[in-house]
Amino acid sequence: MTILSEIIAYNKEFVNEKKYEEYATTKFPDKKIVIVTCMDTRLTELLPKAMNLRNGDAKIIKSAGAIVTHPFGSVMRSILISLYELKADEVYIIGHHDCGMSSIDTEQIIGKMVDRGVDRNLFKTLQYSGIDMKDWLHGFSDVTESVKRSVNQVRNHPLMDRKVPVHGLVAHPDTGLLDIIVDGYEAIDEN
Repeated sequence: MTILSEIIAYNKEFVNEKKYEEYATTKFPDKKIVIVTCMDTRLTELLPKAMNLRNGDAKIIKSAGAIVTHPFGSVMRSILISLYELKADEVYIIGHHDCGMSSIDTEQIIGKMVDRGVDRNLFKTLQYSGIDMKDWLHGFSDVTESVKRSVNQVRNHPLMDRKVPVHGLVAHPDTGLLDIIVDGYEAIDEN
């Protein structure tokens, strides 16, 4: 049995037994927050529980390393839609210790792509077209600094409401302990 067939079989049972009813909510976050966090598997259930979040409490955007890399990319678009259309009032950027993005080696990733059949010559074409793979796939060496950069990227976006607090936190992936790196309320008080 494939993973897909296992998922579909379980899904039919889930729907038939109306297990979805305990998760009923609206598209608007009850706690009026939007969270950008890492896609790390350790955080899937741990982070919401560590923050006392239930289904429907928050908009959660997952991205490798919780990095907001482009001011007009999909993560920033999702934040802005959450704020202006879906009634969120605060933004939380939450990185974590022991993140895979802290040990990214672009050359190794390219090697793995080639091993899986991507033509090595394509990388020359991308470079010629202005795509710097090292820049595009970059990670970070310090999660605290990475969170600060993402907070600044969001806070200083030209379409951002300056009255919205943008918080930065770092989670411990084993315990869920959260360290405040940037208190978004303090930044609003300064303006």
